[in-house]
Amino acid sequence: MAIVKPFKAWRPNPEFAKDIASVPYDVIDTNEARNLAKGKPNSFLHIIRPEIDVPANTSIYDPKVYQKGRENLSELLSSEFFTQEESESLYIYCLEMGERSQTGIFGCISVEDYENEVILKHELTRPKKEDDRTKHIVTQKAHAEPVMMTFKDTEETTTFMNEYMSSNKPIYDITFEDDVRHVIWKVADYESLTSSFNRIPKLYIADGHHRCASAARAAKEFASQNPNHTGDESYNFFPAVLFPVEQMEILAYNRIIYSAPDDFLSTLQKEFKVTKNAKPAPRQKGTVALYFEEKWFGLNLKEPVNDDPASKLDISLLQDQVLEPFLGIKDQRTDPNIDFVGGIRGTEELEKIVDNGEAALAISMYPTSIEELLDVSDAGQLMPPKSTWFEPKLRSGFLVHTF
Repeated sequence: MAIVKPFKAWRPNPEFAKDIASVPYDVIDTNEARNLAKGKPNSFLHIIRPEIDVPANTSIYDPKVYQKGRENLSELLSSEFFTQEESESLYIYCLEMGERSQTGIFGCISVEDYENEVILKHELTRPKKEDDRTKHIVTQKAHAEPVMMTFKDTEETTTFMNEYMSSNKPIYDITFEDDVRHVIWKVADYESLTSSFNRIPKLYIADGHHRCASAARAAKEFASQNPNHTGDESYNFFPAVLFPVEQMEILAYNRIIYSAPDDFLSTLQKEFKVTKNAKPAPRQKGTVALYFEEKWFGLNLKEPVNDDPASKLDISLLQDQVLEPFLGIKDQRTDPNIDFVGGIRGTEELEKIVDNGEAALAISMYPTSIEELLDVSDAGQLMPPKSTWFEPKLRSGFLVHTF
């Protein structure tokens, strides 16, 4: 059964929270982070993207970057802008984007649950990215950002959240420049919540596979240095926001290909029916759209050979039928010829990347469903990397877990 643990969070004083809380590290690159943090010395980007505070020619994996992140976090937590809770608490975190809202529990979850598959993954991690996040955790002695997870609610948790929100004032209620509203309540009397999760058999990683894997690796490193390790130490737990399954929505996670053969399209047409002037965003499962030479083409994927949940995913069919045979991409996790663009950026972003000459080809996907995610996870299988893009995103810097 799942463990959800309260913790003594570090959090910004409310009057400073809007200037501190930032988008998560993995939705922007270094240049975007640098631009977003410009003129904002207290932005949490200085902690999760500390390369913006070292010379521009410095590798993001340079030890100086990790040390700078530690210094930035220490300075921020010891300033007038932050305070630490006097006692352990859980939190309720509500996200509103347009007509959609989703509400979950913010607390710490167990590395042991991750290792024992109480927490189920659906993707493999990219080694370099996992190494990077592990070094951030170990150097800062903190989990600076939460993982987004989902669970099959028994209605007990949702009922508690709805009743609590209606009768208590939030500690934060902020709408950011992207028009997403973030509302957080502190729950000091958390026993019924922790008990309800003790009856939930599985948690599912939605967004944050690298943070989970890195938290587990960091815990092992700290345990190896602690001769009195018991398993109850703070480094054995990491923060997450847990949302009921029925509230989750997945957007497409699109692909760009840096180099494609000149005869790519003509060769593809020998195996597939390729339609011209296609819609940039596929309208149904089993179809993809290709942006190549300033035009959109539609392609119907072939039926899967195998009937298991992972093999039936569109991104798995794309890998088996297009990426490997026509582009030579055997492993999306490690091949430098492929990269990923979240669906929230729209197909216009794909066109821009190709038209600017940054990539040769863009592939627009139909979104993976939450049911497919659960089926793959329950079967103990894995999706290809970057198969899901969850929106809205959590903000980083609201609640920080140190150890």
